[in-house]
Amino acid sequence: AAVVGLAFALLRRSPNPWICKPTAFVAEFIRGTPLLVQLYVLFYVLPDIGILLPPLVAGVIGLGLHYGTYTAEVYRAGIENVPRGQWEAAKACNLNALQTWTRIILPQAIPPMVPALANYFIAMFKETPLLSAITVLELMNQARSIANFNYRYIEPMTLVGAFFLVISLISVVGLRALERRYGRLG
Repeated sequence: AAVVGLAFALLRRSPNPWICKPTAFVAEFIRGTPLLVQLYVLFYVLPDIGILLPPLVAGVIGLGLHYGTYTAEVYRAGIENVPRGQWEAAKACNLNALQTWTRIILPQAIPPMVPALANYFIAMFKETPLLSAITVLELMNQARSIANFNYRYIEPMTLVGAFFLVISLISVVGLRALERRYGRLG
């Protein structure tokens, strides 16, 4: 999702309308459709036209594209938040594109992006149970199988809920530390 989002953000910034307009349309289309529908299309519809994806690959592509379009807007907003004068100053200092991005733009663009990106990545993690709809044997599906086998639902579902909670809390703590670190740089 992070890589897809960055690609969408950079394509959306293109001055060429033949690049930025279709990219914007595709991003809006993906954001406007439910993730579950996208997963069904990738796993059940694409084989009808000869494209057969394994369940895990379809799930990764689906989650990556879906959340990539959301993170693209975060990247775009962060980049556009950098004052125009900074771009001009980099050009005046004769910095090449890589130096401009790594030394001037990204250090200023990243701090405001971190909280929103953190929220999207945590949300994406919590959406992984949807992958069971396309036969990916993920944690919720396994818990359901165990519960159906022994007719005890409380224990496996509570464990799965606790697992998601612990991983989400650890992610939040790590992402907040990252936020504080980049907040000091910004």
